[in-house]
Amino acid sequence: MRRREFLLAAAAASLAPAAGAATAEDGKARAVFDRIFEDILDHAPEAVTALGLDKGERAAAKSKLNGASVQDLDADKDRTAARLRLLRTVDRERLSPAERTSYDALLFTLSGDEAAGRRYAYGYEGAGQPYVLSQLTGAYQEIPDFLGTQHSIETKADADAYLERLIAFAEVMDQETQRVHRDRNLGVIPPDFICERTIAQMTALRAAAPAASPLVTQLATRVREKGLAGNYAAAAERAVSAYIYPALDRQIAAMTELKDLATPDAGVWKLIGGEAYYRDALRNFTTTTLSPKEIHRMGLEQARELGARAEAILAKQGMTKGTVGERIAALFADARHHYPDTDEAKEQLIADLNRIVADIRPRLPSMFGAVPKANVEIRRVPKFIEAGAPGGYYNRPSLDGSRPGIYWINLRNSAENPRWTLKTLTYHEAIPGHHLQRSLQMEADLPMIRKIAGFPAFAEGWALYAEQVALEMGLYEGDPLGELGQIQASLFRAARLVVDTGLHAMRWSREKAIATMTSIDGSPASSAATEIERYCVRPGQACAYMVGKLTWLRLRGRAQAALGARFDIRRFHDAALLGGAMPLTVLETVIDRWVASQRA
Repeated sequence: MRRREFLLAAAAASLAPAAGAATAEDGKARAVFDRIFEDILDHAPEAVTALGLDKGERAAAKSKLNGASVQDLDADKDRTAARLRLLRTVDRERLSPAERTSYDALLFTLSGDEAAGRRYAYGYEGAGQPYVLSQLTGAYQEIPDFLGTQHSIETKADADAYLERLIAFAEVMDQETQRVHRDRNLGVIPPDFICERTIAQMTALRAAAPAASPLVTQLATRVREKGLAGNYAAAAERAVSAYIYPALDRQIAAMTELKDLATPDAGVWKLIGGEAYYRDALRNFTTTTLSPKEIHRMGLEQARELGARAEAILAKQGMTKGTVGERIAALFADARHHYPDTDEAKEQLIADLNRIVADIRPRLPSMFGAVPKANVEIRRVPKFIEAGAPGGYYNRPSLDGSRPGIYWINLRNSAENPRWTLKTLTYHEAIPGHHLQRSLQMEADLPMIRKIAGFPAFAEGWALYAEQVALEMGLYEGDPLGELGQIQASLFRAARLVVDTGLHAMRWSREKAIATMTSIDGSPASSAATEIERYCVRPGQACAYMVGKLTWLRLRGRAQAALGARFDIRRFHDAALLGGAMPLTVLETVIDRWVASQRA
């Protein structure tokens, strides 16, 4: 037995007492879970590609994109309702504990999306993305990157499928424009500064001559590398010129019309049913019933506690003047901690991140029984989307193992990534953060629908918790500024609780939210502005991180108190991670069951 197989077997054994014997209803549940998974894939060709399943019986998906029309949105809502009805044909009380966890996780998502689908006609399905087009939403922002990083090209058929997706890209943009007009008639208009940012990004994508568009060059490069015959560059250039740019022009015109109607009001409170929409978005993203007031108060409390930790480190560095936020801001601005703002230096930065990952790998067994098989690569966010993209994010590996996990870092401005922040960002996005958690989920013995399920409070809470695990592993020893980076990252997430609820529940302006964020965590105003604008178009999502982390810490503390000397941090982590992502309320049940099994 190979070491990896042994680790998984050992982890499964540690869970066995809590899992319970399989029941007759388990088989029915698994069949239902699989039917829901297959139904999702039948209507989501981009997901098929992202999972590496666009071959064999699903090869046709590789030439398609997800539909984005009003009719497609309505059909998606109908399918969600049908999946919920199908799930409820399973008798939950007759399931084993393991399958009950999967049932509860699916029920949370489907019931929430179904209810939101009945309440809100605008935006995307569910609650949490109210605007069809923004600096973070829309095909113009997603598809060029998707085609460059997710659409594999090995054969002529793959290249032909890429060309078909270029034509589909233009069709999807026009479908989105139709929805923008529909939502405008419902009074759903993004803030004026969001319209401006979106128009700027669209214009930047449109600015290149068709032959120089990344949609063309990334295809031409890969076709050439594979030695495939055919003038694909010319065909892609024609598609960009004849279809994509005209569709993009129509979107720019639509967003320009919206800008003329828009106000600077930043929160979703201004929309139809906006207050309820925000509460539903918080439920969706935090997987809790916490109110905006409770989350706001939580953020302020965490800011005070973390600020005291930062104060101690800053004082030891001789930095005693000004507020904590002002002193951290001074560190951000200190050019001694910056990489030069050149492409060569940015390549060096990525090489340094790879060294951080290489350093932590051999130390993982001290905290984890199971480690992922999938590799993680570190890449620069594509320049044509970096203006509105987050500072860092992660793409999970494909199910078939053909594509690794990818940790993307935004290098639009080197001053936003001083050296003392990079360890923490890497622990969050790679290991022991997102890559470890999501890869283990995909490699675990779970129904396929659970392998791909994402719950922001679980995943983002884990990644923020993982930053603290790295501290507990001694990875910041002798590096006080690096440890300050870990504290600042948590201050940043505490500030998110304050400003997200401020924007959407307390009717703060964009400017007040930016000023509040910089005062708490010291982040540069340019970075804070990008973050605040992100929260404006994804209300509630930013709250998932700290709510999730605090839940992880609370559950760990409860297990330690219950088990005493029998508590094993490696078994605790495996018990939670090998069960896959789930709502925090469900995670509580899983950990309580595991604690009971360890007492037996």
